Parts: sequence; structure tokens; C-alpha cells
Amino acid sequence: MSQVKAVNVEIQVVLGRSTLPMQQLLRMGRGAVIPLDTAVHDEVWILANNHPIARGEIQINDEKISITVTREANVYDFLAGGQ
Repeated sequence: MSQVKAVNVEIQVVLGRSTLPMQQLLRMGRGAVIPLDTAVHDEVWILANNHPIARGEIQINDEKISITVTREANVYDFLAGGQ
């Protein structure tokens, strides 16, 4: 069990996706806003080492942001860009 505890796992939360032309991306500066394909209450993707493992909801309490796991992820939905 001690070997398992020594394994590092990178956790990412994907809020949404966007497709932009490279020219537009290069023109963006500090404070630029990138529109995403998600709405305020949509579920987010939770990834472990770039692999989708769960879906979740954003929770904001005081000044802290956290994610509540809501269900298991479907890797095929993630690869297809599904919600």
C-alpha cells in the first residue's frame, strides 16, 4: 500500500472547449475572454493523467472553488466532445 501512496496523479478539470483560428489566438492578450461550449450549470470533466474518470459540478463557497463528483465518466463521450 505504501507504493500506491507514492504514485503522483495529475488531476484536471475541463470547464469547456472552444475552437479558434490560430490568428485570433495569437491576437489575444492578457484579460482576453475565450467563449466555451458550456453553460453555467453544465457538468465539467474530471481527468486523471489526461484520462476522463468522472463528471462533476462546480461549487463555490466563500472564495474557494471546488468540484463535486456527480457520476462516472464515459470516455467515448469525452473523445466525441459530448456533454
